[in-house]
Amino acid sequence: MTASATAQLPARDPLLARLAQAVQRERVLVLLAFAAVGLHLADDNFLQPEPGTSAADHLVSGLVPLTLVVATGVTVSSGRVRPGARAALALLLGVFGVVAGTEAAYYAHAGALSGDDYTGLLSVLAGFVLLGSGGVTLWRTRRTEDRVWWRYLRRTLIATIMLAFAFLFLFPAALAYVVTHTSRAGIPTPRLGAAHEDIAFRTSDGLHLEGWLVPSRNGATVIVFPGRSGPQKHARMLIRHGYGVLLFDRRGEGASEGDPNAFGWAGDRDLHAAAAYLRSRSDVDPRRIGGIGLSVGGEMLIHAAAHSNAFRAIVSEGASGQSIRDGLANGDTPDAFLGGGAVTLATAVFTNTLPPPSLKSEIPKIAPSAVFLVYGEKGQNGSETKPNKGFYAAANDPKEIWEVPGGQHIAGITTQPQEYERRVMSFFDRTLLERQPDAVD
Repeated sequence: MTASATAQLPARDPLLARLAQAVQRERVLVLLAFAAVGLHLADDNFLQPEPGTSAADHLVSGLVPLTLVVATGVTVSSGRVRPGARAALALLLGVFGVVAGTEAAYYAHAGALSGDDYTGLLSVLAGFVLLGSGGVTLWRTRRTEDRVWWRYLRRTLIATIMLAFAFLFLFPAALAYVVTHTSRAGIPTPRLGAAHEDIAFRTSDGLHLEGWLVPSRNGATVIVFPGRSGPQKHARMLIRHGYGVLLFDRRGEGASEGDPNAFGWAGDRDLHAAAAYLRSRSDVDPRRIGGIGLSVGGEMLIHAAAHSNAFRAIVSEGASGQSIRDGLANGDTPDAFLGGGAVTLATAVFTNTLPPPSLKSEIPKIAPSAVFLVYGEKGQNGSETKPNKGFYAAANDPKEIWEVPGGQHIAGITTQPQEYERRVMSFFDRTLLERQPDAVD
């Protein structure tokens, strides 16, 4: 060994030692980040589930992601996988950690932090740690010894694959998680133009739901759905014409118990419970109950009316579909599989629920109750036209349909206010105010 080589050893040893310590610290930090994400999943699903639910209601939604997080954490921290794969797993779980904490971030912004939201904030922090670790690992282990053209071609191919994976799987899964864990917090200010009664009722699966009821002056009552915020303009229209109105927070929203689901799976149970509540009141005529459903509310209303004769007439505005089943039934096969399948699968996992039947298969069952389909000419970039025409063709009489000229999604009442009011009120006047046969249970 030369004198120069011998002289270099003491200088190298401290450098190698510091590098080893840095790697060890990073590995411990990454392991703690995985543990933080897993802690939030356990807290959210098993330790502090939403009011009205229990740990038993979250076996799939809790155990599946928790198992994946634990398995990935063990794999990444073991050091037995190649740096590129280790970085990819850290980035993947980093995204999930941030997404899993969006619920907490939303409620923090709304000033309504509670329960598992605190571990949710920890999950967000852990997610950013994992994203940083994955990015640093990729940078440190990038190849620079091969030819330039092959280096950049390989990186381009890897980036393309990662973008395709994100589009087809990662983004749909993140979307499904957010819409099944986050909903409107708090109760809006009532601006109904009439005095209301605070009411509450229970669903068939035991959830406590709360809402408002404005008594009827003409003998008919309409459920305006979903929520107590967006439908208030429609409620005021009905109240002006003497109709009673019921608005309520759907499950997982506002003051109501349960897990939220913005796609509306199992939401027809809420509508069945609302109709049963109205029929139990002595001041409500059970033969004169109708409904207006906006967007996903219109979709849930179709399901509810298909399996109950409590609704004598419904208006469904802006309905199109809730899962891959609707995409296939509506003839949108490419769109159904490009992301739709992943969203449906992820939603099923996160809600412990299978998707509902297609709307097209449900709508013929509504008869002899009346259905009025409303959609905007430009609603959801024109994608409401084909489904609603298909629903109308499949529906049995009595039925009506109206395309709002120039209308956006559920904007008929603001785009064509006079025509909207004329058409909707004429529909309810014919179906709810004229003499109805006795309801059959």
